[in-house]
Amino acid sequence: MNQEKVKVTENTKVYLIGSGIASLATAFYLIEDADLNPENITILEQRNVSGGALDGSGNPNDGYLIRGGRMHEKNYRCYWGLLSHIPSYDNPEISVTDESMEFNERFVSHAQARLIKDGKKVDLSSYGLNARDQFLMSKLLFTPESQLDGMTIEEWFDGEFFHTNYWYLFTSMFAFQKWSSLMEMRRYMLRFMHLMPGMKHLEGILRTKYNQYHSVVLPMQNYLQDRGVHFELSTQVIDIDFDIQGKNKRATAIHILKNSETSTIELGKEDYCFLTNGSIVDAADEGDLNTAPVLKSVEESGAWSLWKKVALNDSSFGNPSVFCDSIDKQKWYSFTVTMRDSTFLDYMEDFTGNVDGTGGLVTLTDSNWLMSIVIARQPHFPDQPKDVKVFWGYGLYPDRIGNKVKKKMSECNGKEILEELWYHLKIEELMEPIMQSDKFINAIPVAMPFIDSLFMPRSYGDRPKVIPDGSQNFAFLGQFTEVKDDCVFTVEYSTRTAQEAVYGFFDCGKKPLPVYVGAHNPVAVAKAFAALME
Repeated sequence: MNQEKVKVTENTKVYLIGSGIASLATAFYLIEDADLNPENITILEQRNVSGGALDGSGNPNDGYLIRGGRMHEKNYRCYWGLLSHIPSYDNPEISVTDESMEFNERFVSHAQARLIKDGKKVDLSSYGLNARDQFLMSKLLFTPESQLDGMTIEEWFDGEFFHTNYWYLFTSMFAFQKWSSLMEMRRYMLRFMHLMPGMKHLEGILRTKYNQYHSVVLPMQNYLQDRGVHFELSTQVIDIDFDIQGKNKRATAIHILKNSETSTIELGKEDYCFLTNGSIVDAADEGDLNTAPVLKSVEESGAWSLWKKVALNDSSFGNPSVFCDSIDKQKWYSFTVTMRDSTFLDYMEDFTGNVDGTGGLVTLTDSNWLMSIVIARQPHFPDQPKDVKVFWGYGLYPDRIGNKVKKKMSECNGKEILEELWYHLKIEELMEPIMQSDKFINAIPVAMPFIDSLFMPRSYGDRPKVIPDGSQNFAFLGQFTEVKDDCVFTVEYSTRTAQEAVYGFFDCGKKPLPVYVGAHNPVAVAKAFAALME
């Protein structure tokens, strides 16, 4: 890496800024691999709850909330390896990994209604790519990443491509937009090549037993706190001081804001500071059944404001403006629905042929908002009563006027979003009595201004290295760092950055696990190309 690795001492302290999976994983590796005293680890989190984008909250009386969810697959080597050491939420005798694998053996993903148009299933016997699309797809895979700086997907593919089954599957599954990074799309195609043949049915996609806060974050937090790691919630880091002398770069102080008061943590010669730079869920705002959420700005985001300040110190600290200054191209809106009634889930099971937890995304291709919904296995929350049902959805084009509701999705409350959904599914009459009854609990829309920021077109250097060149005690973590070959918007990416930071600074006798790239498997490549040519 950037310096000679050192052994931790009894005086070594590490401050982790942000409490997402990257910081939680970092704390684990510091304890288990670097042999750092857990009481010398402090996690500073601006919100009053840990977990970052892996969230899940609410209750059966007011409604549950999940802003989004990360899909998993078996080749997340860092992530599943990490969670194999963490006791599950329900049973301390088994690990989160074992629990998740057993859960996915019982509820196997095979979506039978992945795309819907005019209230009917779309025939997915073909991806619908013409000869030119197939050629451009192949050409992209063999084009070096270095030649794709700053390019968008729509600069590579013709307009017809964006009306194919392949694009509807790809854009809804991974939340790419036409104006997203072509470089990032190429990484996804290479990394997940082995999933290509089954993409139309979401085959190979794994899920956790509950929402990811209860299945992953809370077990990890409990594990770390039981060992003595300090969690300082409602504590916002507002700036970091650096001493930069030639090629040597050292963080010297962390400035925090807590309870409306500022204070400073001075960093000693054996202290380290690891920052999760940027956030896809920061400055999110929630509405409710009768209220639309409010779209917030960069100025209202603690994570982005902090990275912007940090980046002013040195060019190797990245270029946050590339990722956060075009909110209209980065935002989308999600919604979580809670009902004390099974009518909708029963209908969807009959319509799709999928019991809850086996279908995954259902995308409405003729929706102006390009809405998708997910019905997870019930219960999705540990305290969720048997008669309460929860599902989640999102819209990729929130500034378009709805097909039924003549408003932008961004202006709609929860009730209006559901009116649009029932219209597309042709079940308005079925759901009207439920909506008017006391069985309907809530529909919570969420505005997320930065959710697609990690896919913004970028150039080399816009994302900093995990350990910047010359850094002596400072590292970046998470989705906005540069990791060769791996794909952002995945829990694996964040976990890998934790390994790179810990194993890069400290003499652990370990290296980060190699990235699994599906395109390195000739059989997977052959099957993928056969599927694309159908």
